[in-house]
Amino acid sequence: MELTDASLLALIALFSLGCQWVAWRFKLPAILFLLLTGIMLGPVTHVLDPDELFGSLLFPLVSLSVAIILFEGSLTLHFDQTKEISTIVRRLVTWGALITWVLISWATHLIFDLNMELSALFGALVVVTGPTVIVPMLRTLRATSRITNVLRWEGIVIDPVGALLAVLVYQWLISSQQFNGQITQTIILFFEVTLVGTLLGAGAAVILAFVMKRHWLPEYLHTFGTLALVVVTFTLSNHLAHESGLLAVTVMGIWLANVKGLNLEEVLAFKEQLTVLLISGLFILLAARLDLDQLLSLGLPALLLLAVIQFVVRPISVFLCSIGTDLKWQERALIAWVGPRGIVAAAVSALFALRLEEIGYEGASTLTALTFSVIIGTVVFQSATARFVALRLGVTEPESRGIVIVGANKIARCLAEALKKQNIPSILIDPSWENISEARMLGLNTLHGNPLSSSVNQKLELGGYGQVLAITPQRDINMLSALHFREEFEDRFVYSVKSEAPRNKSSARHQVSSRFQPSGFGEDEFSFQKLSSLISQGASIRATLITSDYTLERWRTEHQAQRSLLMAVTPEGWLRIISSEKVPVIKAGWTVMSIDKGAKKPEPPAEKQSA
Repeated sequence: MELTDASLLALIALFSLGCQWVAWRFKLPAILFLLLTGIMLGPVTHVLDPDELFGSLLFPLVSLSVAIILFEGSLTLHFDQTKEISTIVRRLVTWGALITWVLISWATHLIFDLNMELSALFGALVVVTGPTVIVPMLRTLRATSRITNVLRWEGIVIDPVGALLAVLVYQWLISSQQFNGQITQTIILFFEVTLVGTLLGAGAAVILAFVMKRHWLPEYLHTFGTLALVVVTFTLSNHLAHESGLLAVTVMGIWLANVKGLNLEEVLAFKEQLTVLLISGLFILLAARLDLDQLLSLGLPALLLLAVIQFVVRPISVFLCSIGTDLKWQERALIAWVGPRGIVAAAVSALFALRLEEIGYEGASTLTALTFSVIIGTVVFQSATARFVALRLGVTEPESRGIVIVGANKIARCLAEALKKQNIPSILIDPSWENISEARMLGLNTLHGNPLSSSVNQKLELGGYGQVLAITPQRDINMLSALHFREEFEDRFVYSVKSEAPRNKSSARHQVSSRFQPSGFGEDEFSFQKLSSLISQGASIRATLITSDYTLERWRTEHQAQRSLLMAVTPEGWLRIISSEKVPVIKAGWTVMSIDKGAKKPEPPAEKQSA
């Protein structure tokens, strides 16, 4: 049965969601599953033909999608953040990008005998790694925090930088093609296109920032207004100077990202969601257009180029950029091993190939196939080997058994002491120097500062920590900390003591919305005030080993009235925080940690006091 256009669109949406879910489930880059799905739907089964489905709208659709993807990526380039990143990251995204571009271009020219212009364009395209492929790989890699930070920041910063390089090379190629290699006219057209794209992008950013700062546009229209202006800027720039639109939206995003006092969090959040939608559908469409025979015909030369990129170009770039830094050779080796190509490379290469095919540029069809082969090769090879290499080099972080505790007050210190006796790592964050001093005297790991501040974010190394517990007397700090750390941890690993509305303000309008309320702490979900009162009256944290003879049921029978479960530690040493909604199945070998409300009873032999 032949599928209707509506059915095909629904099929694309369904497979897009499925690919994103599988990528999340197995902690792998989604681009890999999207490309493979597109190949299966397109050249393998011929279920999907994008040219037939969209007709003349295909090129505008791809163009606008790529423009929005580049704009969203450029919104993440904050110049003030680049001052804080390490020296090697700055080098990797500047000199390293240029070295990578030159070496890959030269290797492509030699191996595939492509002309230098097309080789240079391909080299510019595959300079980019990007956070969408790096971040999922880092979750599986679990390298030390220093390596993780270098790779993550490189992916974030090089996304717009690499895209800008690719756009400039593409503009030069188009200018050269239009004037048949006449250098003077080519240079004039190149600078004309670059000038128009830069001025129009900067102008659009200035206008939007001016309007938003003066509240001439209501807040609920900020995201829609930004999207509309991106589309208008892209289209107008292309109209004034052919192929300048991508440069215009990239400049617009970078400019907006660095405007002081402009809140773009909601805009960026919307753009991120929109980008996921566009990437998911776009990559299935682009992969469905691939000529499978051409992709397979690349054969050994493609494998040779992939080997050159993996074992020659990347190591040379990392080695040169790390000269004079304090990185160990093992750290340099792993950074050199990891550099998968991703979203920008695939999207922009497909767009450029479409345009070059339209104007009859020889060899343009090879560009997409070659780019996709490098993407698939680097993602598959590095996903399969990076963890093994990191383990062999001894540069992996400890398992995420630890917990970040927001607060270093007496309650937090009692909990941290009890956890320390169970070999569970913890770090206490508190702006009070008095609390921090008390915790340090007990030999606890601490960080002095506001948990929501940027300075704490820079100093806090999350390697080895998998959960967060906010336990301060300020309900607002608890809620904001929970929201803040949700960016690093999943919701199910973020906990807080119960938030109570201030006295005389117990109505629904004074309660924290369930949407922002993290999981409670303890099976009775204690408030800070209740825990503080119990501790001040002599309550303590006790640890009890559950055995086949001394079961949890027996423990509850003996201590139900005087104790309440807070946490449990598995036989493998994993911490499980207990709340009214999350009570794990506790079996023999587990250690339960409870608060003893002060009543004195004989202790069973298996029980020991921890704090």
